[in-house]
Amino acid sequence: MKMNKAAFDTGFFVEFYYSQDSSLKQKMAEKKKIRGKYVSAIVIHELYNLSLVRQGREVAETRTASIKEEFEILPVDDQVAQISAELRHKYNLSMGDSMIAATAFILKAVCITDDPHFIQIKEIEAIWI
Repeated sequence: MKMNKAAFDTGFFVEFYYSQDSSLKQKMAEKKKIRGKYVSAIVIHELYNLSLVRQGREVAETRTASIKEEFEILPVDDQVAQISAELRHKYNLSMGDSMIAATAFILKAVCITDDPHFIQIKEIEAIWI
């Protein structure tokens, strides 16, 4: 499948930074070559928090700075909030997952994820890493 836009879920980065599986990391590196790469500001929050807890502020800052250089960060605005609420209600999602899905929906982008919740969302296309 040819992708020209992809919205990356937090799980992508968790696997990218923490997985010991070299074949998975190679597949993930290929996904990072997509031209139109986006993340919701929620992904920055989730990854920063996880890195802060596991490895400290310096690692959290370095990782999020790296993502900001390589990906376009989309803010959570009123449109994302409303679509997110609809998806959250319809699929019983967490707020973070629903906002990431809403971002993919608005962009008409494929969602790159390792989270089975995204596969059930009919309004977006999700690719399992």
